[in-house]
Amino acid sequence: MLGVAATGTLFSQGPTDSLAATRALLDSGKVQEGETAIRVYLASHPSSADAHFLLGYALFREQKAQASLDEFTAGAKFRRPGSVELKIVAADYVMLNDLSDADKWFSQVVRESPNDADAWYLLGRTKYNENEFAAAIAALEHALTLHPKLVEAENNIGLAWKELNDKDKARSAFATAIAWQGDAPLDAQPFLNLGTLCAESQENEKALPLLLRAQSLAPGNPSVHEELGKVYLAMNRLAEAQAELERAVALSPETSSLHYKLGQVLRKEGQSARAQEEFAICERLNGAHSSSKTPNPPAGNPRDPQ
Repeated sequence: MLGVAATGTLFSQGPTDSLAATRALLDSGKVQEGETAIRVYLASHPSSADAHFLLGYALFREQKAQASLDEFTAGAKFRRPGSVELKIVAADYVMLNDLSDADKWFSQVVRESPNDADAWYLLGRTKYNENEFAAAIAALEHALTLHPKLVEAENNIGLAWKELNDKDKARSAFATAIAWQGDAPLDAQPFLNLGTLCAESQENEKALPLLLRAQSLAPGNPSVHEELGKVYLAMNRLAEAQAELERAVALSPETSSLHYKLGQVLRKEGQSARAQEEFAICERLNGAHSSSKTPNPPAGNPRDPQ
């Protein structure tokens, strides 16, 4: 899910004290408690736009996108949502895989609040997920003019350049995102992305330390273990490749490709029986995914935020 920074306020016309206190509950992480308080308030103030919008925000925090949108629609009967509220509406559409409407509302937000770096970043991410990579770069670069050294923006610029097949610019962007973090990095994604790019160019000796740094920052990310497994396999370090792919499978057991890659390593190690087990799991998962498809699936699934 795309994140929405808590910039601005959800109260465009001045909240009551009770709603302000409820917003404080939400901001402190007491989302369900806050939702209950808002519903109590709405029972006696059903025409309060602020309350409907705040409930929409609470439901967004609970990843209940359609219910959240319903509350914003209800509140819009009493006043027009402001740009901060529309940013949440746009993020709801991202959760629903409706990238066209997400793009529409993020674009509206940056028109109304052109200095909102977070909105420009989210618009750039949405453009990226729509495969509009040049437009994504433009939005992300604008975010950087408003929020210099925003690591997430620079990292996503690298992803977009990679999709445009300009690997030199992608490499430069990932390296810049790493450099901006200094000696105490927190974001594993630039290390993962640059390491993956190096591995794809058969630069395994360069890829390995980058991926190991990503692993230290995000040990629960199956993609990091997958990429490490692939690099160890390319270096013929089979035991280490097996260990990393087993970790990836443990973290993401429903990902069929991980079972297939683990099976390949096991087969190279002479563990034929175990390899066949992994190939069988891969086949079963692929069959399950195929049979669960609907005739008219929603158009385009957004990639996970990087």
